[in-house]
Amino acid sequence: MLTGENFCRIMNDQLPAEINDQWIVSQRGTKQVADTMRPYAWLVEKERTASGCIEDVGIIFLTNSECPFHCLMCDLWKNTVDEMVAPGAIPAQIEWALNRMPPVKHLKLYNSGSFFDTRAIPEADYGKIAGLVRHLETVIVECHPKLVNERCLKFADMLTPELQVAMGLETVHPEVLQKLNKKMTAADFARAADYLEKHHILSRAFVLLKPPFLSEDEGIFWAEKSVDFAFESGVECCTIIPVRPGNGAMDILMQQGCFVPPVIQSLEKVLEYGISLRKGRVFADTWDLKLFSSCDHCLGARIKRLENMNLHQQVYNYVFCNCNHNEVCT
Repeated sequence: MLTGENFCRIMNDQLPAEINDQWIVSQRGTKQVADTMRPYAWLVEKERTASGCIEDVGIIFLTNSECPFHCLMCDLWKNTVDEMVAPGAIPAQIEWALNRMPPVKHLKLYNSGSFFDTRAIPEADYGKIAGLVRHLETVIVECHPKLVNERCLKFADMLTPELQVAMGLETVHPEVLQKLNKKMTAADFARAADYLEKHHILSRAFVLLKPPFLSEDEGIFWAEKSVDFAFESGVECCTIIPVRPGNGAMDILMQQGCFVPPVIQSLEKVLEYGISLRKGRVFADTWDLKLFSSCDHCLGARIKRLENMNLHQQVYNYVFCNCNHNEVCT
């Protein structure tokens, strides 16, 4: 099933017979110095909520221990520490950020891994965290589908705001998903989404646009298929993330012709498709989109269009330009 103009044979002498934890970690650079009593970043952005309102959403990027799942495309390890953080450290980080953040109704707690991994967030901290966010309407956390379990329900029961759980589906291409070293199947994702839905917890999916081993057209096709699967599994929201180099392993794959970053026009197409389904909210990740464009002339207009589609969940007029994919316009 693995086909495409950018596909390289895994038996290439310069690549391992199996893409696994050891090989992925061996390609990394150095981590950033992190303080376990402070989040490594926070910000506030506007988002269309499940109720249809456009409101400010706070995001706290928690400093935490490294995720045990060493996914091929992940670069979140750069801001992690090697050991478990001390009990009370995560609530202290949240409190520190909230004291500096303007008032918001919704909060994302992203910890570079899985919120319900007890090696990341001790269960003993759940109560303190719940107290810190009791004034909010929504709290969104991220979690690997295989770690969605009764701890989700325990935390949800402690919360005053509504809990939502974001999970990485990545792709429903079975061979590519295996190569991503995600250590799960699409069926695992579906089971987690169903579990959350049965307990009245909204879920959202992260979908990758053009992971390694796919051509541009295949990247679009499988991203759309993945959005379909996510909604069929019961999620309420999908975020499309264009895959980028920069974590070591992805750079090696790019050198070997196994990966080429997607172009911004492909992100537009997948977002248009997802919104047109009218099955739930669909967002495009708009972080550093210059990486996916070679045309400075139309980039600003394309970013603005993506941002407007994110906020209003409507497909707006296409941006016409002389550029075509990676060709620079004149």
